Amino acid sequence: MKYILGTKQNMTQYFAEDGKVYAATIVSVGPNVVTQVKTQEKDGYSAMQVGYGVRKEKNITKALKGHFKGLGNFMETHEFRVASDADVKGAVGDAVTVADFVAGDIVAVSGTSKAKGFQGVIKRHNFKGGPRSHGQKHSERAPGSIGGGLRNRVPKGMRMGGRMGGERITVSNLKILAVDADTNTLLVEGAVPGRRGTVLEIVAK
Repeated sequence: MKYILGTKQNMTQYFAEDGKVYAATIVSVGPNVVTQVKTQEKDGYSAMQVGYGVRKEKNITKALKGHFKGLGNFMETHEFRVASDADVKGAVGDAVTVADFVAGDIVAVSGTSKAKGFQGVIKRHNFKGGPRSHGQKHSERAPGSIGGGLRNRVPKGMRMGGRMGGERITVSNLKILAVDADTNTLLVEGAVPGRRGTVLEIVAK
């Protein structure tokens, strides 16, 4: 399994050799460092913990300073689970770089989606809204009835207005279009979750 952490930059167009043009996202994937190896015997599951980015030392807790001792001051740490201890590649202190990926790899990209605050039912749930005629005045974007006859209770799961976005999203089956080891960037086909600056997990099976 290949894995790496990166930062979403912006979208662009990629022109392939066969003349096709793809919508693509540029992901900056500076070197990652393995900060911990978890094993089935000791931790109950197998995983690699990876640190990414740089944070000021004053903003890191003493517990994390001890955990990162001799490795660096990381902005983010994420775990990548593997099936068994035999699938664990590398040891603490090893670098994970963009060179592990090649064009054509199929990856899953996970990140936190854009937070949009409190939104109504039309934007949040794609409701149609009410008609714009026949006496309607202020209810074009109203949700309508939420179900009567339930003794003044709102049915569980009723779609209503509320906070939207800011959730963990995984987009699968995206293709790596290009790898640039000089600038530590990946070009991923299509759109990925989040805004510019969102930390992403990229995993290739």
